[in-house]
Amino acid sequence: MSPTVEGPTHPSAPTAMSAPVSAAYSYCEAVTGSQARNFAYGIRLLPTDKRQAMSALYAFSRRVDDIGDGLLAPEAKFARLEETRALLGRIRAEEIDEDDTDPVAVALAHAARRFPIPLGGLDELIDGVLMDVRGETYETWDDLKNYCRCVAGAIGRLSLGVFGTVNGSGLGASDAERAGEYADTLGLALQLTNILRDVREDAANGRTYLPAEDLAKFGCSDGFRSDRMPPGSDFAGLVHHEVRRARALFAEGYRLLPMLDRRSGACVAAMAGIYRRLLDRIEREPEAVLRGRVSLPPHEKAYVAVRGLSGLDARTISRQNTRRRA
Repeated sequence: MSPTVEGPTHPSAPTAMSAPVSAAYSYCEAVTGSQARNFAYGIRLLPTDKRQAMSALYAFSRRVDDIGDGLLAPEAKFARLEETRALLGRIRAEEIDEDDTDPVAVALAHAARRFPIPLGGLDELIDGVLMDVRGETYETWDDLKNYCRCVAGAIGRLSLGVFGTVNGSGLGASDAERAGEYADTLGLALQLTNILRDVREDAANGRTYLPAEDLAKFGCSDGFRSDRMPPGSDFAGLVHHEVRRARALFAEGYRLLPMLDRRSGACVAAMAGIYRRLLDRIEREPEAVLRGRVSLPPHEKAYVAVRGLSGLDARTISRQNTRRRA
């Protein structure tokens, strides 16, 4: 899937920012810093305008997620999500004034004027959260992939609208046109890693995301409401099966890196690198996800950020792509 560009085709020239817009961005950055440490760690590597835009995207996305994860009755969640979709429509129609009382709407409206953000991706996110509210389950990987594209692939494509692509990356024109597809695939890789990390937490909330056919294959259809799996189940085998799938998605999605400028590439490499290391930990000790959330210490995240800033990951992917074309 490639992004559908809405609005301007390039960032506008820098202009003085009004106090209300600056305050709106500050609010979104505070939300991002307090509620999305991995994401916030990555976007710190971006220049100010891109960091602000990414914070606005996160704050809006977080609002959608919080509705889905909250304690409201399903009917109330449906109503709130449709209200949020209507707000998105107002942002798309440029009907949000700078002195609007909703700082997330003010910041996102400003970001959408700065960058060619495909706002339809936020509609897809709302569609994905509606799946959660309806309690949908997924029989096959193809079924789950559709959900992941809504809640994570769309975020990758939205982010690409902020990052943009660069010329002179050594890639052919046909490859460059696939940037949206690579961003989408990298989003899927991150989401599948999230699903593996959060199987116990999701089970406590009555949700199981892993495909039913995979659960049955490894004797795990009873779910993950305990830190112990029933006799005869092969939880490690299930995890390793999904880890291989996630690694293949990462390998494909990482082809985006050489298409980005240095700081955007560093941001993506940092966020993806953190999740790849989480995946490594889950692979080494699958049962750990049944005992609690797996995370990385700050020094490991710093190491991943340095790798991203060095361009090491992007250069590695570029060399691999060159060998494939040879």
